[in-house]
Parts: sequence; structure tokens; C-alpha cells
Amino acid sequence: MASVSIQGPVCLVDNGPDGCMSVQQGALQILEQIQQPVVVVAVVGLYRTGKSYLMNRLAGKQTGFALGSTIESKTKGIWMWCVPHPKKTGHTLVLLDTEGLGDVDKGDSKHDTQIFCLSVLLSSTLIYNSRGTIDQRAVEELQYVTELAEHIKVKSSDEDGDDSEFVKIFPTFIWAVRDFTLERKINGKDASEDEYLDFALQLKPGNGRKVNDYNLPRECIRKYFPSRKCFTFPFPTNPENVKRLETLAMSELDSEFLEVTERFCTFVFNHSPVKQLNDGYSVDSRVFGHLVKMYVDTISSGGIPCLENAVVAMAQIENEAAVKEGLEVYEGGMSRLKSRFPVFLKDITSEHQRLNSLAIEAFIKRSFKDDDGKYMRSLEEAINKVFSSFLHQNEQASVLFCQEVISGLFGPLRDKLQQGVYTKKGGYQVFSQDLEDLVKNYSKTTEGAVKAEEVLEEFLKQRKEESAAILQADKSLSKKEKEICEERERAVLMEQERSVSAPC
Repeated sequence: MASVSIQGPVCLVDNGPDGCMSVQQGALQILEQIQQPVVVVAVVGLYRTGKSYLMNRLAGKQTGFALGSTIESKTKGIWMWCVPHPKKTGHTLVLLDTEGLGDVDKGDSKHDTQIFCLSVLLSSTLIYNSRGTIDQRAVEELQYVTELAEHIKVKSSDEDGDDSEFVKIFPTFIWAVRDFTLERKINGKDASEDEYLDFALQLKPGNGRKVNDYNLPRECIRKYFPSRKCFTFPFPTNPENVKRLETLAMSELDSEFLEVTERFCTFVFNHSPVKQLNDGYSVDSRVFGHLVKMYVDTISSGGIPCLENAVVAMAQIENEAAVKEGLEVYEGGMSRLKSRFPVFLKDITSEHQRLNSLAIEAFIKRSFKDDDGKYMRSLEEAINKVFSSFLHQNEQASVLFCQEVISGLFGPLRDKLQQGVYTKKGGYQVFSQDLEDLVKNYSKTTEGAVKAEEVLEEFLKQRKEESAAILQADKSLSKKEKEICEERERAVLMEQERSVSAPC
């Protein structure tokens, strides 16, 4: 399906007045429509640090996510913007702008931790946006990273997760330092942005409390985000112009700021991976929507989001939907064939085989981690049940058709019976010939009909008494000849019964 580009950001996760998060159905419907692998880029950081501007640039726009020009935080909850990926054809770039951390109006550090953990769980690239320098205060403001293991579980067991398990699901980490004015020098030598970040994350030797407090957030960043990148942005423009940043022309922005912004966007586009689960399964937009819903519902209920549980629940939802989709493909095709009932057995069987293949194809396209084939078997069982029903309906239609044919052919014979034509001398021979002609015409008209033989057998049984009466009334036949005729009739009826009971 072609990528669905949203004209602007929409609220994905709303933060209600009671502080409880909820997923917006409209956003999930958008994700349901896209049906492409997603590259998910989320930005977190203190409120009023310019996060939204970077996300607008990643969307290729000057405006979109709200930029505030006061000390009030503009973004509440998590907002989403889906755009076609500029570098990966057939992929969608999902941008998540999150509520600013440390908002004075909110005054709830627990909520900040939830927003941060949710961003880590959902993104394939996580941008941490801060201002000034990467000093001790900046690292301490990233305290949420020290609580990740307490608020995220990889496996459903009670055992503590291995750090390597967290690394498998955690995103690429980018530290975007805004309004950076220092010279990047280490021991008097020029340093790259990445070298500057690594230097800021160096650990102090020793084991004292102060040393441990200093090292803990740095250890967590280094441990959980082994893939790290840093960009240092100078001031974008004169201070008096910052409040109207989104309306400024490129010529009014600092050239070095534009250069760093360009490098930043290029890196995100080229190096942000498709969102994956811990087993390497690539996530598409619909599965991503399920992840959002499950994680938010778990957090809102006071639980700890667990990737393993989410995958199991998601597999059930997706596979049940896959079975439904596959069955709809099959039933839709067979319903169209039903309008032509009755049809030959070979025709309904051939259509069954064709539609069965299409149904399985639809199932495979939608299914998610049906490793043991449980849901595939469920689809096959459902298809066989539906096929049996259509076979029965086709047989009923065949019976009605054949009965109508034989009733029409019997009309002239019925008239002769009522007129007493067959009760005259030699009447039995006339009746037998008329009946033989009827059977030939019937067989020709109903050739291949699935219930033709059964209807004929029933018809011949119904004529048995009439035939016997006509035979006994025929004065032209001797007793011996009548016995021969009776034997021949029994043989014809037995042959018809064998024909009906013979396997197809």
C-alpha cells in the first residue's frame, strides 16, 4: 500500500487531567491504513529546549509540531507525524514529539519516567535534546535512564533481565546539544562531537558514594545505548528572533546552525533502522499501533510493560485478524460462485482450491509469529467447514434443478397415464419406451449434475408401482413374458442404485 502522509501531527498518546495516559483511536486508524515498515524517531528532553523544531525539520517542514515561545510547555503527551521516508522507499518515517520533561506545571517525576520509558520502547532512534553543554547537570537531568530496568521488562519471568536483552530492543541514541557555545577541545586538542560525548560519559575511578552517583547515569547510558551519536547546535539566530523561529527564512538562520541541522537530518535518515522486536522481526505500522496500545494500557494500569507479553498478545490479535481476513477472501469468492449454483463438482472443487490458495496468501501477509502453525490450521479448518457447507448448498440446488427437469419430462407420460393410454393392449411396451426416452433425455440434460443419479433413482422407484400395474394389465403379454419384464425392471433399478452408491 502507498505511504499515507499525514498533513500535520496528531495526538498519539494523550495525557488526561488525572495524569492517566490513553491512546487516541484516530492515530491508531492512521497507522492501520499505512501498512508499511516503520522507522520510528522519538525526541525527549526538558521542556522548552526546542525539541519540536528538530522534528519539523525531519518532516521536511518549517512548521508542524507546536513550538512555544514562552516558558509554558507546548507538547502534551506524545504527538505523531507520519511521512514517507525520504531515503527508504516503501517505508514510513514516524516522528514522535514527546511532552517536555521537568514541566513545572506538571510536577510529577513519575509521569516523566513513563514518557521516557515509552519513548525508549517505541522508537528505533531516540533523540535526547538538551541545552548548553553535556556537564554533570545535563547528565543528571537524564536520570530516567537509570530507572529503565525498573520500568521495562523484556521477558515475562520474574528474573532480572540480562543487560544484553535490553540492548537488543533499545534504540539508537542521539544526544542533540542545543545553543552550544563552547569550543570542543579535550586536553587542548580539537574533538569531534562524538568524542565530546564519549569524554562527557567517562567514568571516575573509585567506589565512594559521590563517585557512584556520578558514574551511575553514565554507566547506564553507555550500557543501554552502545550505539551513540552527538550533534552540537549553535544558536540558530539572534535571541530576539528565537520566538519566531518557525517563521524565519533560511537566510535569517545561522549558517553553522543550518549545517549541523542538515548533518543531523541526513544521519537520522540514513542510519535510523526500521523498528524491530528483540528477535529481529521488522515492525509495520499496524503492529506499531498494537505496541503503543499495549504499552500505554499496561503503564496506565500500574503495570510494567513487558515486550514478551506484548508480542504474545499482539500475535493473538494479528493472527486472529489474519484468519478472519483469509476466511473473508474464501467466503467472498465462494459466495460469488453460489449465484451460479448448481455447478459441476469439478468446478466447485477447482474454485475451492483457487480460493484456498488466495486465503492462505492473505493470511500469511497479515499473520504475525504463527510459529507453531496454530492459526494456519485454524484457517484451514474453517475453510473446510465452509466448503462443506457450500458443497451441501450446491447439492440442494442440484436436486431442485434435476427434479425440475425430470418433472418437466414426465409431463407427457403423466398425461398418457391419466388418459389410460398405457392400460390398453400393448400399453406396457409403449410405457417402457416412453420411460426409456425420458431417462435418455434427462441424462443428456443433467449430465454432470452432482445429484442427477440420486434424483433419477428416486424417480424410478416412484414409477415402480405404476409400471407393475401397467404390466399386469397388458393382455398382450404371457405370464412368462411378464416375469421377464419384471426381472429386467429390477435389474435396471439395481444398476441405478449401484451408480448412485459408486464413489465419485
